[in-house]
This record gives sequence, structure tokens and C-alpha cells, in this order.
Amino acid sequence: MKENLVITPTYNEIENVELIIRAVMNLETHFDMLIVDDGSPDGTGAKVKELMQEFPDRLYLEERTGKNGLGTAYIHGFKWALARDYQFVYEMDADFSHNPNDLEKLYKACKEEGYDMSIGSRYKSGVNVVNWPMGRVLMSYFASKYVQFITGLPINDTTAGFKCYTNKVLTTILNKDQIHFVGYAFQIEMKFKTWKYGYKIKEVPIVFTDRTRGDSKMSGSIFKEAFFGVITLKIRSYFRKFEK
Repeated sequence: MKENLVITPTYNEIENVELIIRAVMNLETHFDMLIVDDGSPDGTGAKVKELMQEFPDRLYLEERTGKNGLGTAYIHGFKWALARDYQFVYEMDADFSHNPNDLEKLYKACKEEGYDMSIGSRYKSGVNVVNWPMGRVLMSYFASKYVQFITGLPINDTTAGFKCYTNKVLTTILNKDQIHFVGYAFQIEMKFKTWKYGYKIKEVPIVFTDRTRGDSKMSGSIFKEAFFGVITLKIRSYFRKFEK
């Protein structure tokens, strides 16, 4: 049995990947790390392989061919984690928009306080976002309000991508469900199903800082999937039972 695994999907993150790995490896709590790289042409995967020599049995790499979407990268990582019996599994971006130090807060919420999922929340205590233009802040904030309205999710930051899952949450969802979405809607779907199965969720306030190195992977199609996806998600939930 292993305890903590941080899953970080990458595509062309050569400017960030070594820095983020070292930041995680230097935390007081022991975290292993899995990089899921979608065939980055900039050498991201090669850099991870190099660092694996420095961090044996703590740093791992799964390489995929082509850009297959954030959601599929995380599902790949979740299955990898469950096969190795990790007890706490984390989603974290490679670009430092999620502060690695906040992994300790997510860990504490699940390990010590007994929650089944903890979420690094931008909107739990006001709006805690740095370096985003006002238009994007408003879009993100009201997207979360829209998701709350449609689904009933009692979560302020419904699109957050910085999370900790317990082993039992991922086991339940992956064994009983098909995950339908790959972008922003994937993040919503995972929270919605965790909630519908009756698991306990805690939002942990964090400060989200937009990337300063590398290029954003955000696109209009991701927002479109989220906008229409939550309606589909809610409708599907009427026709099934969520039993652990």
C-alpha cells in the first residue's frame, strides 16, 4: 500500500516540468508523482526520464501518443494509481497555477479530517485569482455559479482542477461509471459523481496564479463542452441510481 500520488498531465511543458517536480519532491510530506505526457515534441518526456534517475521509486512517467484530452490523461493516471493501491490521488497542473505547497492542505483534509475529496478552491473565500484578466475571472466565476444552478452541486469552485481523491472514491467511480467528458466538463463530472455517491467533500481555499511560462491549453471548445455538458450530466442523473 502506498499513500500519496500526484498526477500531472503534460503537453509541451519543458519550461515547467523540472521545476514542478522538484517542488513536489521537496515537500515535507512524501508525495510520489506521475507525469502523463501526450507525446510532447519539446522534450518534456525526455526531461522526466532524466529526473527519474534522481528520484527513483518516486517519479514515474506514462507516455501517450497524441493529445487525447485532459480527462483521458487523468483517467489513465487514476487507473495506474489504483493498480498500485495509492490511498490519496491528486490532480495538479504543471504550470504552477496550483501551488505545490497547497498539496499539504488537500492531504490534511482527507487524511486527518476524514473527507473523501478535497478541492483547492479559488472561490471558497472570495475570488482568489492572480494574473487573470477580469474577463476570464468573471467567466470562470459565473461558470461555477451556472454549474451550481444546473446541477445543485454544493461547491463554490465547480471547475477546479486541483483536487485530492481517496482511493475509495476513484474505485467507486471507475468501477461503476463511464466518464464522458475530457475538458472542463471532466472536472465538473468527477465532483458531481463524487457528491451523488454520497462522499464527503471539502473545499480548501487556495490562491490560483495564472501560468508565467509556457502556453495555455484553454480553448473555446473546452468551454462549450462544459456549458452543454452540465445539462447532459444532470439529465442522465435522473435515470440512474448512485449506489456505492
